[in-house]
Amino acid sequence: MNKLLEQLGIDYLLVNSTNKYLSEYSDLSENARYILTGFSGSTGDALVTSDNIYLFVDGRYHIQADLEAKANVTVIKLQVGQTQDDEIKKFIDKNKILGIVSKKVSQQRLENFSGYRIKLLEDDPVNNFTEPHNNPSEKAFEPVEYISAPEFISGLEEVSYITGLRDFSKENSSKIWSKLFIAPDKRILFSNDVECDKFLSEYDSELVVDKSSINAHDYALIKKPVHKPSKIKLMKSVKSDIELDAYKYAFERTDKALMAIRDYIENNDNLSEYDIAVKLREEYIKNGAKNLSFNPIVAINQHSAQAHYSKSSKETILHDGDLVLIDSGAYYESGLATDITRVFVKGEPSSLQKTVYTMVLKAFLNCFYSFNNDNITGYEIDTLAHNMLDESIDGFKFNHGLGHGIGINVHEAPPNLSKSEIAKTEIIDGMCFTIEPGLYNPEYFGVRLENSCYRKDNITHSFVNMGYEGKLIDYDMLTDCEKEWLKSFNIL
Repeated sequence: MNKLLEQLGIDYLLVNSTNKYLSEYSDLSENARYILTGFSGSTGDALVTSDNIYLFVDGRYHIQADLEAKANVTVIKLQVGQTQDDEIKKFIDKNKILGIVSKKVSQQRLENFSGYRIKLLEDDPVNNFTEPHNNPSEKAFEPVEYISAPEFISGLEEVSYITGLRDFSKENSSKIWSKLFIAPDKRILFSNDVECDKFLSEYDSELVVDKSSINAHDYALIKKPVHKPSKIKLMKSVKSDIELDAYKYAFERTDKALMAIRDYIENNDNLSEYDIAVKLREEYIKNGAKNLSFNPIVAINQHSAQAHYSKSSKETILHDGDLVLIDSGAYYESGLATDITRVFVKGEPSSLQKTVYTMVLKAFLNCFYSFNNDNITGYEIDTLAHNMLDESIDGFKFNHGLGHGIGINVHEAPPNLSKSEIAKTEIIDGMCFTIEPGLYNPEYFGVRLENSCYRKDNITHSFVNMGYEGKLIDYDMLTDCEKEWLKSFNIL
């Protein structure tokens, strides 16, 4: 890699997991960070120096990165509250040159490295991305009322939301892979880079952009950029009654798929993670799914301690007494992503399995009902969850945020439930989000219980009706109040 740095005239290279649309969900064959490091998680970037390759991952991926990263890669494990770029900067000398691929970094993130010597690279030296397949159905869309000045929109979820178009041709996606110019009297949808570049370079008037979602390559082409935070992010985060009804119908079918998997596990022996994952996909499709919203997690015993385990091994078999965590979701006609996590045990559970499961369930119940107040934020609820779970059971850690927004993408913000700044946004009526506390110990197992929820009339409601495992609940650990709360949910 040192020779490559010399050829590029740089001292460091930032290697991204995203593509030119700044999407975290891209094929691994297109993921430069994966090609370089071997790490297959959806997020986390790498930094190449003259003598090392550093991979930065948050708590969801600590175990997975240790297992997957190539021998020449040093894994930097971010702790709760640490930001990736702040840690990356610790490995960079300001007097030396950092190479950044302009098409794969937001303008906002690029400006976060202000004060550093930056060389923008037109093409990714690790891997040139192939053109995404795009064949959305033809569909007219109405003018957007808030548009008062010409605007360029490159966030895939935002373009899909504004146009009302969906494309299910790519795995784990309902987005159209296009960019949009929109003005009060004109709209142009670009799925071709050459046409988009030509338009941007020739456009002579002021053009509104959001630096957090436009890549640096596109931004550099615009003669008169005017930065304004996108209003569409908030617009699409507040779902209409029609969207909420579509979500309810989607989760009815998601619940059926999960219930079928539970029965499959109960009634069959010697199932591997792979067997369960294949059956899970079949059940989603059987219940009307157009596509899965992400690669499902099917993790037995120690594998379940990896929050984003993704292997679905043929060799790992579920035996009596074993625990299996299943995190999955799908897209249906509306193109809105469902997301749910449940934990099952084959046969009879151990006392430790019951203790951990019940502790996570307690956290879910307290967080779910604490939302029923005015002016509530995800930051506050995440703090409540960590106060309950951190150090609650010796050796088990809650090492990720409590939840995320859902919509056209399975991860959206706002809303957000974590220690990040965006989590301080008030969660208001119409917002949809997950609540997913967890506890993990790599020597034993992990438990995460995730319900996708929505806010209506200042009350939190669960889209998910899939029940909890009665045999895993230690009722002696529950307070009288928690027992009352639990009556609102199905117990299997």
